[in-house]
Amino acid sequence: MGSGFRAVVLGGDIGAYSLARHFHENHGVRAVLVSTTTTGLMARSQVFDHVLEPRMTDPDVLVDVLARVAPDDGLPTLVLASADRLVSLLVQVRDRLGAHLTVPYVERPLLERLTDKASFSRLCEELGIPHPRTLVVDCAVDADPDTSSLRFPVFAKAASTVAYARVTFPGKSKGFVVPSPADLVDLLARVRASGYRESFVVQDLIPGDDSGMRILTSYADRSSRVRYSSFGHVLLEEHAPSAIGNPAAILTDHDEVSVEHARRLLEHVGWTGWANFDLKLDPRDGRSVFFELNPRLGRSNYYLAAGQVDPVGPYVREHLQGLDPFPPGSPDRAVPDHLFTVLPKGLLLRYLPPGPLRDRVKAAYRGRRVHDPLWYAAERDPRRLAYLAASHANQYRKFARHYPVTAARARTSAPDALPRP
Repeated sequence: MGSGFRAVVLGGDIGAYSLARHFHENHGVRAVLVSTTTTGLMARSQVFDHVLEPRMTDPDVLVDVLARVAPDDGLPTLVLASADRLVSLLVQVRDRLGAHLTVPYVERPLLERLTDKASFSRLCEELGIPHPRTLVVDCAVDADPDTSSLRFPVFAKAASTVAYARVTFPGKSKGFVVPSPADLVDLLARVRASGYRESFVVQDLIPGDDSGMRILTSYADRSSRVRYSSFGHVLLEEHAPSAIGNPAAILTDHDEVSVEHARRLLEHVGWTGWANFDLKLDPRDGRSVFFELNPRLGRSNYYLAAGQVDPVGPYVREHLQGLDPFPPGSPDRAVPDHLFTVLPKGLLLRYLPPGPLRDRVKAAYRGRRVHDPLWYAAERDPRRLAYLAASHANQYRKFARHYPVTAARARTSAPDALPRP
């Protein structure tokens, strides 16, 4: 379409669609989106070409499919992924790809060091960056960990998202609120029985509901200098087990202290490209604590566009065009008080209690500063629009089932009264 490059996106979720939209909306490029399944989100799109490859996570298959969808025809190609395991896979096969294919992620040792939650916790401790009190359990050998340093309930999650994605077991979730030491032993037994042999991270449970969560996405250039940071105040998260913890609504904001912590960490390790952090405000001391780093533009990456930046632009400029990722005079932070959401307005407001935060969200609606990645004017197929309308309406039923308003109110008034797995 005249932009001088090709884009390939691996994945099939909202984050993958958002990446394809960025290329179409900001660069006039119709990306090739490769996924293992076809969903309503993928069907009948007019802004990308969809390639179905059920075996995409096999390294040999991925190399073959990339050669097929992005041949060496003189057109440089940028390849991005929407999930940690796909980023890891791309880095693994990078040396087997043609020179015209650019994979803009860090080298494998640094990737594994920073995305392992136990290693990330140790790095935060080393640099004096706020993070939850943490116990790392080796699932291969530790059946009955010493939990004397913890205060229950705690939050537990896999240290390696890549290894965890390969296993299944009853009740599997991205994370677990664990009421007691006995419940932790039971959980770890189920995890080990699934075949997972990496570490599990058990952390202090930070009180508060979804609105205590924060998100921070920073870009470091090829010299590992952080050039841009987008901070967001999470309003409401997904609560269905398959997507639990993913932000469903974010209000752009700024927190200079958290941005500085992220800058020190990324520049200390020599990071390049985008890094996405999950944080939460601890109401007991007012600090925002860092939970983890994702080595990519996250599932809710369209919140960067809400903050008035083109998320794929720095990759295009720096890796394909050999330019400064941010032109002179570019802002170094997001424009505040823009709303990213994939929820109906009525549903979102239902979960926000009266107060300044709710007032800011309502002001964003009045000011038309609301950004939903799935509703794109370039998508005009009536069958797709009907699917999106039905999916939007289904959000009411989904939240009523997995996170009713009464549960949200209980978390607000009694922060430790959280849903159990």
